[in-house]
Amino acid sequence: MAVLTESIHVERVAKSRLSSVDFNNLGFGNHISDHMLVIDYKNGEWQEPKIVPYGMMELSPAMLALHYGQSVFEGMKAFKNEQGVITIFRPERHHKRLLRSLERMCMPAISEELFLQSLSALIEVDADWIPTSEGASLYLRPFVFANEAKLGVKVAEEYKFIILTSPVGPYFAKPVRVKVEEEFVRAAEGGTGFAKCAGNYGGAFYPTMLAQKQGFDQVLWTDAKDHKYIDESGAMNVMFVINGKLVTPRLTTSLLDGVTRDSILTLAQSLGIEKEERKVSVAEIEEAFKNKTITEAFGVGTAAVVSQIASINIHGTDYHLPAVTEASFQLRVKKKLNDIRKGIEADVHGWNYRVK
Repeated sequence: MAVLTESIHVERVAKSRLSSVDFNNLGFGNHISDHMLVIDYKNGEWQEPKIVPYGMMELSPAMLALHYGQSVFEGMKAFKNEQGVITIFRPERHHKRLLRSLERMCMPAISEELFLQSLSALIEVDADWIPTSEGASLYLRPFVFANEAKLGVKVAEEYKFIILTSPVGPYFAKPVRVKVEEEFVRAAEGGTGFAKCAGNYGGAFYPTMLAQKQGFDQVLWTDAKDHKYIDESGAMNVMFVINGKLVTPRLTTSLLDGVTRDSILTLAQSLGIEKEERKVSVAEIEEAFKNKTITEAFGVGTAAVVSQIASINIHGTDYHLPAVTEASFQLRVKKKLNDIRKGIEADVHGWNYRVK
């Protein structure tokens, strides 16, 4: 289905809410831009997209997504670079991950063309919502859910694809304290851990809430079988610098294939650091603290970007990371990533998708 952004029907708001937003104090996800893009799936195909004012929708309380969890989403960011050009960071890679999520949840695929042009069209309409301050961006939230109304347990035949946008600041405003989770499980091999489906996040709330009551910001999830190996953190993939090498858990069906993770691994060589994707045991991390061979730990993700981890609690003991300096890999790679996104540094990997 070929879709030109000019052909997408647009119903504009009568009055923009832009003036009510304090762009110096955005937070994350607190504000939704004026418009949203909506596409219905019925009769075996995606219908024509339309852009309408953001607002409430009429949905059946019997819709299948509410009862059986057929709901997936993506998260990416748009920027306005130094030349005033609007770009989306790696949307093709996000689209590939969305397809894997949709397939795992028995939901209909969305073509790359429809995906990219829908994103572009919505951003064109709400371009004034893109913040330009340091660390800020326009967060993009495409999501798909089953809206067929039926109480029988079945794969839905009707869906909605919606895109929302939100001007955001940094996800974590300060270094985070994390706790290695040894009781609860986020995902198991063969499950849906690699998919960005809604249930993965809902199931993680309770153990995260318990950890936060103990003074931690996030948990470090471990493998479902023995709790011996690190998987990822609650809102991000995790990376370590051990013995001067960048180390991160290898991908499995229980880990999310992070786009920021992949970007940082790609940039590692140009920053002069050796990388290792492999199993990372809790015992190895604890021993590295004791031997002082671990110098950095940080989370990476679209929302988190690169977020410093200040301490890791293992078996009830807090282990503190050394202070981050300008020479730290996490700051150098964060700057390089930001410079590529903002057009300060050449985009040799072709990651920035240009919006007209």
